[in-house]
Amino acid sequence: MKEKPVILIVEDEPDIRELIQYHLLKEGYETLLASNGKEALEAVQAKDPDLVLLDLMLPLVNGIEVLKTIRFAWGLKELPIIIVSARTDETDIITALELGADNYLSKPFRPKVLVANV
Repeated sequence: MKEKPVILIVEDEPDIRELIQYHLLKEGYETLLASNGKEALEAVQAKDPDLVLLDLMLPLVNGIEVLKTIRFAWGLKELPIIIVSARTDETDIITALELGADNYLSKPFRPKVLVANV
């Protein structure tokens, strides 16, 4: 069994990725980083994270496609996925939740709120 929960942070903006990582490490979580959708899918397969924090606007493979792949192509229904996105349109939020996201946090987010969701 893993010592600490491992969280995959999928975020293409280095500053935001580092901010999220900083707050999660401070709370005792282990982190994995991916800067695009392709890296995210590779990390899910290779590293078996306990939770995915997923941006929607990503290079190579967008967040919605990553979510669909994890939920439907791979059938990973138990892996918690929280969307963290600057897209705040109601349609985007509903689409992500209907496709199996467990929660949706809009950017800019408060780090303590993000950690509380984790």
